[in-house]
Amino acid sequence: MFWIITSTAVAFVMATTMIFVRMKAAKKPASIKKIILPPLFMSTGAFMFIFPVFHISWLQVLEAVLVGAVFSVFLIITSNFEVKDHDIYLVPSKAFIFILFGLLILRLFLKTLIGQTISFGETSGMFFLLAFGMILTWRIAMLIKYLKLKKTLESKTLLASQ
Repeated sequence: MFWIITSTAVAFVMATTMIFVRMKAAKKPASIKKIILPPLFMSTGAFMFIFPVFHISWLQVLEAVLVGAVFSVFLIITSNFEVKDHDIYLVPSKAFIFILFGLLILRLFLKTLIGQTISFGETSGMFFLLAFGMILTWRIAMLIKYLKLKKTLESKTLLASQ
């Protein structure tokens, strides 16, 4: 029970931190580095699978990553960019906060439900992969949107200079 409460508290702290990071990021121009670094940093969490308690089957890996990709749709929809003074900025979305906490509550519900049938370690491994699949899919979509807008901005700048 201690680990369930602790992991839930950590998830809420991480979601709250994510909201503040996102609000701060909207004040500075976006970059490829700022888009791709979060999933790279999060990927270090995969070291948890070194320990047998976290081992899961390949079917569970696939399920977790696919559910994460589905959850990412809501984040993808609310992540847009705009051009200000020849720089590209992430548009702050009020819906992001509600979506992030809604997804967190849904994940906690699913974690509690699934945790009744599989061990805490397996559940933790699956939900790490769910979160990673969600963030990776979201960030790939953001990168695609960013690169398209950057290409459009560069072509307009090139046309204006001619």
